[in-house]
Amino acid sequence: MKIGFMGGSFDPVHFGHLVAAQDAYEHGGLDRLVFVPAAQAPLKPGAVRASADARLTMLHAAVSTDARFEISDHEIRKGGISYTIDTVRYLRTQFPDDELAWVIGADQLERLHLWREIGELVKLVEFIVLARPGWPKSERTDIAGLRLRWCQGHLLEVSSTEVRERIATGLPVDFLIPHKTVEYIEKTGLYRSI
Repeated sequence: MKIGFMGGSFDPVHFGHLVAAQDAYEHGGLDRLVFVPAAQAPLKPGAVRASADARLTMLHAAVSTDARFEISDHEIRKGGISYTIDTVRYLRTQFPDDELAWVIGADQLERLHLWREIGELVKLVEFIVLARPGWPKSERTDIAGLRLRWCQGHLLEVSSTEVRERIATGLPVDFLIPHKTVEYIEKTGLYRSI
């Protein structure tokens, strides 16, 4: 099997994440796609607003009815800063015979050289890169052994920051995040203040 993994804070999960996951699944030749919410992303210190439990609940609400998608709580259970290399080493023990791919946006490709142990990481996974406007298609010849699969997909300009700001100011988010996620946020009062 070819399994794709998509990391992020998902604070909250929004349609940009979900459409990107769908595009990676369809154009990346994946058999499964697993969302991997970070406990704390190393290149975004202090960026997470919602608790780990809340982010997991919102992700489950968003994807639980779609058989293509799964969720791994490995990074959240581990706690602390989530380095992709550590997660991929763990995933390799869980899926020793499968082909693993890590899904990133073209904007992340530009910072890939900053990822911890990138030389080792490229030996363990292929990167599925989702094209984004304003980010040139690059082969990153400066990272030896890097395997890239570019995917052109549906591009939605929405961010978790924008969603949180809209909620805090009382603006609707119904067309930015899944309905079950909206219901959870309304029920819990999450993101009401910035």
